[in-house]
Formats: sequence, structure tokens, C-alpha cells
Amino acid sequence: MMQIKVPEENGYLPDIYGKYAPAEYRIDNGPTRSFPIDIKDAPAETETYAVTMIDHDAIPVGGFTWIHWVAANLPGNLTTIPENASQSGDVPMTFGNNSTAGGLVNNQNPQTSQHYSGPLPPDKDHHYTVTVYALDTKLPLENGFWLNQLHDAMTGHVLAETTQVVLGRV
Repeated sequence: MMQIKVPEENGYLPDIYGKYAPAEYRIDNGPTRSFPIDIKDAPAETETYAVTMIDHDAIPVGGFTWIHWVAANLPGNLTTIPENASQSGDVPMTFGNNSTAGGLVNNQNPQTSQHYSGPLPPDKDHHYTVTVYALDTKLPLENGFWLNQLHDAMTGHVLAETTQVVLGRV
């Protein structure tokens, strides 16, 4: 069974990936340095991976689940998605829109709207659901796709999926 491991410190996502990230890990004052994800026991047939990070604890705050990170077509031979992969360009991937790209925030900067957007919980500690999907193909998606388009494209292609929930501190 495929497993993932996202780093934690004292039960929380380390500060450098979220609300308390230093200035050098921010763009437009938002945390943009993605955390590493270790992947174990992925199916041998894995051609690509997709990654999502969503925040259901945002529902009482904004009325909907907040999308922090969506990426597809990461190489299937990875055993670690390295730190800052979302911004560094070290790992090829197709970048999906996070919630800042939507009409509520209307972020027009793809460097932040189509990459990892770290936790900024406004009201309490939030639970962030990180899911990695092992896929049997490269998905026909282009930069700027939406989460629903990812799910549609993955239909019939998911070999395995696994989730880790991490806390981000208020």
C-alpha cells in the first residue's frame, strides 16, 4: 500500500511552510515554499503523480473548502517530492489553480495562484488534507487547471492514493 510522509514538528506542519514562514519563503506576503513529501510503496506501473492539499476547516470561515495546492504530471519515478518543488522548477509538473485564483480573491499572478499556497489559518488550527495519487498515465491538463478538472482527468487512471492530514497553527 502506498504511503506518504509530510514533515511535522510537534504535531504541526513546520512554520517555514505556512503562516509563520520567513520573508524569503513568501511571494506577495503569502507562504509559497512547499514541503517535501516522501512516497513509499507506489505501484510499479506509476507513470505520474498528482498532489492536492485542501482545507475543509476553511468552510466555516469562507463558506467552502480552500484549495492550497494542486499539481499533476509529476514523474512517476519520484520517491520524494522535494521541498519547494512547487516554485523551484526542479521537478516537472503541471500546475493547477489554488483558491486564490478564484473569484473571491481573483489573484492574477500565476506564480502564486497556480502553485503551493501555504496555510494561513485565521481562526484556529486547521487540518490540511494532503493527498498523493499514483496514476497510470500523463494527464491531458495544462497549467491553470482546476481541482474538478483533475478529478475528471484522473477517472480510471488512479493506481493508488494516500492521504496525510497535517495541522497548521493559527
